[in-house]
Amino acid sequence: MTAKKDKFMWLFVFFDLPTKTKPERRAATRFRNFLLKDGYMMIQFSVYARICNGKDRIDKHMQRLQSVLPEKGAIRAMQITDKQYERTKILVGTKKNNEETKTEQLVLF
Repeated sequence: MTAKKDKFMWLFVFFDLPTKTKPERRAATRFRNFLLKDGYMMIQFSVYARICNGKDRIDKHMQRLQSVLPEKGAIRAMQITDKQYERTKILVGTKKNNEETKTEQLVLF
């Protein structure tokens, strides 16, 4: 650990992958399965997020993402602080229990 205290950061992955052919569907499924196995949770369809302890962990997971990118499609990654994520507002008609913001996840660390 560095001399300064590391900040918890969220890494979001947004993607739009083609799924018209069987090989494209397989590639999209492989990518989603990688995200789940690597500790990401699905926020919405094609939007996944995971929490990381500091910039070094963000960099590590960005390298992992780079190594599994599908051949086709668009993928974006964004990092925000835990404090910024706490201010997330869910704008839907009716909230479901699994749509709550996951700030309590920090307790697990």
